[in-house]
Amino acid sequence: MADENNQAEAPAVEATGGEQPQGRGPRGGRGRGGQGGGDRGRGGRDGNRGRRDDRRGAEDGGEELIEKLVHINRVSKTVKGGKRFGFAALVVVGDGKGRVGFGHGKAREVPEAISKATAAAKKAMVRVPLKDGRTLHHDGNGHFGAGRVTVRSAPAGTGIIAGGPMRAIFESLGVADVVTKSVGTSNPYNMIRATFEALNDQSSPKAVAQRRGKKIADLLGRGGSQTAEADAAAIVE
Repeated sequence: MADENNQAEAPAVEATGGEQPQGRGPRGGRGRGGQGGGDRGRGGRDGNRGRRDDRRGAEDGGEELIEKLVHINRVSKTVKGGKRFGFAALVVVGDGKGRVGFGHGKAREVPEAISKATAAAKKAMVRVPLKDGRTLHHDGNGHFGAGRVTVRSAPAGTGIIAGGPMRAIFESLGVADVVTKSVGTSNPYNMIRATFEALNDQSSPKAVAQRRGKKIADLLGRGGSQTAEADAAAIVE
């Protein structure tokens, strides 16, 4: 009877012993899986962000964008353990075919600040009508804060007569001939905003004709052009 009791108790001990590793197993698995799952979760979120950025590039038609870093500002904050540095980046992005935008980003590291600024610039891109795909249709003025700029169309072969932030804008925009002048502040943020104000005021003969309910040849012919029809046919947005 004692042997039978021992044999009867043995499976119970084995079952109990088998249940304990199973109980520890899920807990340990949850602990390890929780950490691993958290890593995988964070990796998955990062990966999703990367894929979303790729989809944005695909939505843009896979076109190559011209990215120009205009300015980087470094600031520091003194704390108990020393100094903490932060960076602010100003980036101009364009497709070289009449679309351009600018963005501003802040981060603790320079590459991250540039990536934030680039993403903001891509979201804020605007279209500017170009004459013959190389210059502006007409002159324009813009001001923001203490910055005042003047932009003028120029004949072929003139080149980009601009400096600093304004040159980056026109190179990204795809303008080959333009004359500009900046008066007042040299702050790159104000200069860029003033330049974009001048570019936003640009209008093409096609847009003016549609707004006034007239033909492009009628608008061009009033200036004394003998080839108004040919000029109207040659206009490219």
